[in-house]
Amino acid sequence: MKKITALLLVLVMAAALCACGSSAKTDSSNTLVLGTSADYAPFEFMYPNDKGDMVYGGIDVSVAQYVADYTGKELKIENMGFDYLLASLQKGDFDMVIAAMEATEDRKNSADFSDPYYTDYPAMILVKADKASEYTSLESFSGKSVGAQTATTKEEIVKNDMPGANLVSLQLVTDLVNQLVNDKVDAIVLDGSVAMQYADSNNDLVIADVSLGEAEPYCIAVAKGDPKGLLPGINEAIADMLKNNKVDEFIAAADSLSDVAVEVSAEG
Repeated sequence: MKKITALLLVLVMAAALCACGSSAKTDSSNTLVLGTSADYAPFEFMYPNDKGDMVYGGIDVSVAQYVADYTGKELKIENMGFDYLLASLQKGDFDMVIAAMEATEDRKNSADFSDPYYTDYPAMILVKADKASEYTSLESFSGKSVGAQTATTKEEIVKNDMPGANLVSLQLVTDLVNQLVNDKVDAIVLDGSVAMQYADSNNDLVIADVSLGEAEPYCIAVAKGDPKGLLPGINEAIADMLKNNKVDEFIAAADSLSDVAVEVSAEG
C-alpha cells in the first residue's frame, strides 16, 4: 500500500511539473502574429521605409501594433489571400486576423470576434467615369459584370442586392481594379474608403451614385473558442484605443502614405 501511495505521489508531482512546464512554455511567447491581406489600402498595404525596405502599413496594421504594444507583445505580420485568412487562423498559423473584416454570422462559425474597432463608409460601387451616367439604381447593373473580392461581404452584396448582376470573384482587389480599367468588368464593389482611394487616384474611375445601405463595423478575429485567451486583452486595447481617439491618427497616417502605398499579394 505504501508503495502504491508513493507511486501515486510521484505521478501527481510529475503531472504538476509537466503542467508548470507547459504553462511556462505558453507564457514565454512574447510574439503576437497578425494575419492580414496586404492588398487593401488604406487598411493594409506595404510601402518603402526610409531605408528602402518594404514594410507593412495601413489603418489595420496600426491597430494591430497598438494591440501588441498594449498587451506587451512583439508584432509579427503574415500576408495571405483574404479568402484563406480564417482557415489559417483556425489552423494556428497566426494569433489574430485584422483585415477590414466584419463579424458576420457565417464567419462566427469559424472564429470568435472582438468588440468593433472601426466602422468605415458604406460599401460603394466603382465604375468607369465615362459610363457613370448609366448607373442610377441597383437595377441598372442587371446584365452587367460586377466584381468583388473572394469571400468578402461584397460578394454577398452583388448576389443579394444587385438583381441580375453577374458576379465576378477575384482574390485580389488590384486585379479587380485592373479588370475595371480594362473594361473586363462593368463595376466593382469595395469598402467605402478603398473605393474612394481608387477614385481619387484614377481619373478614369468614379463612385456610382447608388446607395448600398449602412456599413457594418470591423472586428478582430481570433481562433474559435479563443484557445490562447487573447480576446480580453484585445478588447481592453480596443477600448483604450477608442477612448484616446487613436483610430483618427491611424487614418491620417495611412492617408499620408497613399502616394507610396503598394498593394501586394501574399506571393508578391
